[in-house]
Amino acid sequence: MRPARTLADALRAQVLVLDGGLSHQLEAQGCDLSDALWSARLLADGPERIEEAHTAYVRAGARVLITSGYQATFEGFARRGLGREEAARLLARSVELARSVADGAAEEVWVAASVGPYGAMLADGSEYRGRYGLSVRELEAFHRPRIEVFAAAGPDVLALETVPDAEEAKALLRAAEGCGVPVWLSYTVEGGRTRAGQDLAEAFAVAAGNEQVVAVGVNCCDPADAGPAVETAVAVTGKPAVVYPNSGERWDARARDWRGGSAFDPGRAAGWVRSGARLVGGCCRVGPDAITALAETLAADGRD
Repeated sequence: MRPARTLADALRAQVLVLDGGLSHQLEAQGCDLSDALWSARLLADGPERIEEAHTAYVRAGARVLITSGYQATFEGFARRGLGREEAARLLARSVELARSVADGAAEEVWVAASVGPYGAMLADGSEYRGRYGLSVRELEAFHRPRIEVFAAAGPDVLALETVPDAEEAKALLRAAEGCGVPVWLSYTVEGGRTRAGQDLAEAFAVAAGNEQVVAVGVNCCDPADAGPAVETAVAVTGKPAVVYPNSGERWDARARDWRGGSAFDPGRAAGWVRSGARLVGGCCRVGPDAITALAETLAADGRD
């Protein structure tokens, strides 16, 4: 169902459950994501598989779908021989696929256009390090063209997500200025700092006072790091928090595989909500079953 409320209005009334890892569900469906474009390859080669994954998360209880745009860039598609016009069509398709599934749901479902960091385009794990050697102005120039395409496709919000570096957060916020769509800003963190090693309070402060930003928080991090980060985000910005950590497994960029075991516990969500989280879900290696458990936990706590 297309929402009758803006996302900001909804967050003032309730906690919304996000989906889980899109790539996780695509792999569970048998999709090969070994290409450098990762899940973005399916925008051209298998859009119906992306719709299937979105549908699985709606059935699991998600009320916000994050699109397959994370690794979709003009530069990445150019390496596959696609021109800018075709690349722009595929970027817009990421929003359209999620919207199609959301509109067919029985309840209100919002669409968040995923805007991944510069490092995601490099496909070498740089999004877990940041510090690419580019200026804020250069990063803004990279992000602005695809943000313009995503915004024109009509999402409810832009998810500026998995941001490893406060300098890139500044660039993303500048690139999104004037696009006409609200945003959330979500860092990837480790041990209470950004992946680039910056103080989290200082990193969250780049969004303070920015009316376009409807939520601030973390994703693609260890679940144990999520709670303290939520508290800091709310304290610094006064905005609702968004939180969707990984399973707790760690990505080995060289081996292109996950290491370790899962530590994702839906029971933690009630604590995140008490600290000010209003958008709660999962990221890499968190599938529909975990989202169902998360939705049930929040419903039992009276937070849905």
